[in-house]
Amino acid sequence: MSSLDQLEAFVAAAEQGSFSAAARRLGKVQSAVSNAVNNLEIETGVQLFDRSSRSPKLTPQGEALLSSARAVISSQRAFMARAGTLNAGTETKLCIAIEQSVSIQPLLGLLVEFENQFPYIELELLDPGTNDVAVLVRENRADIGLMMEQEHYPQGFMFRGIGHSRLLPVCSRHHPLAGRGPVSHADLRGYRQLITRSRSLEDSSHTRYQISPQCWFAESPYIILELLVAGLGWSVLPEAVVTDKLAAGELVRLELAYQPVAALQGVDVVWTETRSLGSGGQWLLDRLFELRFDQH
Repeated sequence: MSSLDQLEAFVAAAEQGSFSAAARRLGKVQSAVSNAVNNLEIETGVQLFDRSSRSPKLTPQGEALLSSARAVISSQRAFMARAGTLNAGTETKLCIAIEQSVSIQPLLGLLVEFENQFPYIELELLDPGTNDVAVLVRENRADIGLMMEQEHYPQGFMFRGIGHSRLLPVCSRHHPLAGRGPVSHADLRGYRQLITRSRSLEDSSHTRYQISPQCWFAESPYIILELLVAGLGWSVLPEAVVTDKLAAGELVRLELAYQPVAALQGVDVVWTETRSLGSGGQWLLDRLFELRFDQH
């Protein structure tokens, strides 16, 4: 069976164009590299280099096997790096639940840093609906959550505010409320309200936003968005969700007579004290605390 040293000698010689240059790159004497390649050719029964000229040249068979040799070397290095990660107490997998109403844009730079810092951690991103992040964290399905703030969190939960999201009242440009000027509570109560709601029937947090007696509910704010465009009601949604539809003119922002400025809803990072985070998860949590998460 060919050894890793033989494959490294083969690849180095092919890339450097000579056994002497390959030896310098590998920090070995030339004879060690030449012998390694010779032994590899004997074991495989394939001539990898044409040595008829001054500098060895890859044969067609050598060209065909070069990429496979590189893949084996790369896999071995990845194996050793991941083993080192485990030995250092770093988890191999990490799951983050990000509520659909929370924009991922402010996180992208941080995730790039995370990938560079912990390249061998398998990252999973979930996008649950309203208030379902807490359920995923509580059930240990997710290690860390990002969600719109709740008034109360279950016992054992830890949370920290990392910013705010603006909530905008919107409707279709064809809706009767569009273009009315300032609208009152009475105006809003006269039309169907579309509200995001958790799939859990035990969660009643959505009721604090309910104004109209006529309501439709959806777990996803993006389902609400399409219902709005179809003219099926009005809603209050995070700015990050409605920005594109407002820019395209499919939705209009309602002016509220009783609230001259946009309402703000906090964005929280949540975790539990019962779930131990590895070095990768703790690094990510600490960096999330430093993140300015203001969705304007």
